[in-house]
Amino acid sequence: MEAYCLKCRVKREMVAPTAVTMKNGKPATSGTCPVCSTKMFKIGKAAV
Repeated sequence: MEAYCLKCRVKREMVAPTAVTMKNGKPATSGTCPVCSTKMFKIGKAAV
């Protein structure tokens, strides 16, 4: 899944995307950047 890296300022493919649920109950996806290892986050259901 592709997400925006705030450190690199580029859209990159997420490493180890994990489906999470936010406090308000909506789905989101969390992972890491393959280049700088910064945590990445994208609101919305993960594509399976």
